[in-house]
Order: sequence, then C-alpha cells, then structure tokens
Amino acid sequence: MGGPAPSVAGVRRAVRAALAEAPRGALVLAACSGGADSLALAAALAFTAPRMGLRGGGVTVDHGLQPGSAARAARVAATLRELGLDPVEPRTITVGTTGGPEAAARTARYAALSEAARDSGAWAVLLGHTRDDQAETVLLGLARGSGARSLAGMPSTSGHPPPTGGNAPAGPSEVRYLRPLLGVPRGMTRDACAAQGLDVWDDPHNADPAYGRVRVRHRVLPVLEAELGPGMAAALARTAGLLRDDADALDEWAARAAEAAAHPDGGLDAKALAELPRAVRTRVLRAAALAAGSPATDLTAAHVTAVDGLVTAWRGQRRIDLPGPVTARRHDGRIVFAAAEPGAG
Repeated sequence: MGGPAPSVAGVRRAVRAALAEAPRGALVLAACSGGADSLALAAALAFTAPRMGLRGGGVTVDHGLQPGSAARAARVAATLRELGLDPVEPRTITVGTTGGPEAAARTARYAALSEAARDSGAWAVLLGHTRDDQAETVLLGLARGSGARSLAGMPSTSGHPPPTGGNAPAGPSEVRYLRPLLGVPRGMTRDACAAQGLDVWDDPHNADPAYGRVRVRHRVLPVLEAELGPGMAAALARTAGLLRDDADALDEWAARAAEAAAHPDGGLDAKALAELPRAVRTRVLRAAALAAGSPATDLTAAHVTAVDGLVTAWRGQRRIDLPGPVTARRHDGRIVFAAAEPGAG
C-alpha cells in the first residue's frame, strides 16, 4: 500500500516540525474556518498529534457576519470531531467596527482563540496561514510604506508560552500561536483536502474586491507572476524571512540601548540616543512612547520621526503630542514621555 499523497505528506511534515518542542501530553488546538488552509492543517494535526504523544483539538469561530454562519460553524465543528480532534471548541463572537471590518474581525477572532486556549489549557493554537498569505502580507506592507518589522510578515511563532511549560493553562497574555504552513503554498492545502475527501468551504469574503488582501491575491500577485516570472510568492516569503532576522537583531540592539540610555532622573539621555544609528534610536523612542501609553495602532512613523527631532534637531521646540494622549518633550538633556494632562495646551 502506498503512502499519503505528496500534498498530504507535505502538510503533515510542516505540522510535525512546528510541534517538535511541544511537551509530551500537551494539548494543541487547530483554528479552523472550514477553508482549505485551516482544514488541511486540522487534518494534519489529527494525524500527527497522537503519533507525537500529543493531544489534538480544534476551535472554530462564528463571526456572525454572513447568513447561515452558525450552521456552518456547527458543520466545521462536526468535521473536526470526525477527524478525531478532541476537544473541539466552537466560539461565537461579536465583531466591532474599530479599525475597519478586516481589523475588527481579526481582533475579535484572536480574542476568541485566546479564550479557547486559556479555557482548555492548550499549549498552542495552530493557524493556517500559508506562504501565499505571507507574500500578500509583504505586499500590503509595501503599499502602506511600512518598515522592516511590517515587511517581515507574519512570524512562525507569536505570543508567549505558559511560564511553567507543560500543560499549565495560559494566562491572558500567554497564548502561543504557531503558523506551521508559512512555507507551504496555498495550492498544496487544497490538494491535501481533495486527497483526503474533505469538504472545503470557500468564504465569499475571500473573493470580495472591497478587501485590500483580496485585490492583492487576485489582481496584484497574478500580474507580478505574469510580468516578472513564476515564484513571486516564494520570493516575497523569503524576503520576509530575511527582514525578520534583521528586525529581530535591531529590536534586540534597541532593547540594550534603551537600558543604557535610561536616565536616573527618568526619561532617556538625549546625548546617548544621538550616538545611536537612526534605525536603533527610533525603535527606542517608539518603545518608550508605547510604554507611556501611546497605542501601537495609532502611533505612526511620522510621530516617531517628530520625537526623533527632539534628539537630532533640538532647537528649543515644545512638546510633541502623541496618540494616547501622550506627550514627549526634551527637558534637561532628557527625552521624557508622559500621559498628557486633560486640557493641556
């Protein structure tokens, strides 16, 4: 008897590699929408987990944004159970409006996934993002004029593991997310589902050109492939990996530099900051603004550049107003961040 189809074997290998450090007996959840990527991931987890001494479970989220979504979520949950995953955690969410429809849905979805992980004591949640998703993320970052961290795309691992390891339930900020399929082309997941007779649901939102990611997927990437040759998705994903290494190194440098520049009277020593390369210095300033309460979603590169001017182009200018509200000012040779006082002018 022959082995599994190459596509099935490829997805299973990716999942096995991602779980290499999982402690024996740990519970791992696959987040599954019913689409080809997440369904292939769930099937691979169901096969792989028991062979690695792990427990495989699943979680599916009903966003409530389309007619029949509750019934569809129930069918996905039933499929996960048929695959042998246990427990299976169906979650229903209410999607807000902050940041636009895509961002709001993503925020609510991750909150539900984190809650499921905490409730079940899961060691990790697996997400079905593929190499093609990574390429799209890089192109969207380019369109926004983002820096290296954004162009580095999605990390293979994010979040924080439980501090005691093993099966200890995760705290509110201690949910580990793994993306085993970032090196797997999207076509492989669809082939894997077909080879296993899995019924794939195609989300109509994934064909709606109102969404930027959909336009990149169906219009931009095909043009790049046609004009520059095949393999663009793989090349963009490789670029993301290289930029992630660079961004990680700069972030580590910036963390050390922030400690060295910390002034005993509070704030950051402006002279010490001025001696740093701009790529490191702006990271230090951004981190300080975030620590003071400026939200990451609203703090832009323009804000950080304005604060950098307090270091490199000091001409006695007044404070810089940042989202939060937070202020940054230069005082007695220090860059000081603070929550803005109500009504301050």
